[in-house]
Order: sequence, then C-alpha cells, then structure tokens
Amino acid sequence: MSKLIHLANIDSELESKLMKAGITSPEMLREKGSRHVFLRVKTNDSSACFGMLLAIEGAIQGKLVEDLRESEVEDLEHFIEIFNR
Repeated sequence: MSKLIHLANIDSELESKLMKAGITSPEMLREKGSRHVFLRVKTNDSSACFGMLLAIEGAIQGKLVEDLRESEVEDLEHFIEIFNR
C-alpha cells in the first residue's frame, strides 16, 4: 500500500487531515472520490476550502491543481456553491 504523501498536491498537513478523516490510502481516496473525501475532511476541519478540494481531485487524477481541466474546476466550483448554501 502506497502512502498519500506520494500523490500530487498532498503535503504532510493534508495527508494528516485525510488520515484523520479515515482516508488511509491512495486507493481509498480514489474509491471515495474528491467530493466525498472533502466532506469527510470538512466535518473534522472547518478550514477545509475550495483549494483543498482541488488538491484532492488533482491527487486522484495524478495531476497538479493547475493542470486540471477548466471544466473540472468549474464542476467543483458548482459543488462548493451548493455545499455552502
């Protein structure tokens, strides 16, 4: 089993937040998806933000945040807007 820290966009702080939310492996991260994982992190960490959601999505795809497609970013923006209502 590889470690979360080895994924794109995941630093030690985000890895710690993911682990606290019960996400313990890259496989679990991919299985759950960025939206679900973000919501799990947000329940433990009120500072979780859009940038974190982008970092998680990038990690799942193996891309840096700046390499995510514009349509993917817009879709995640829409998710955050709905979540924040």
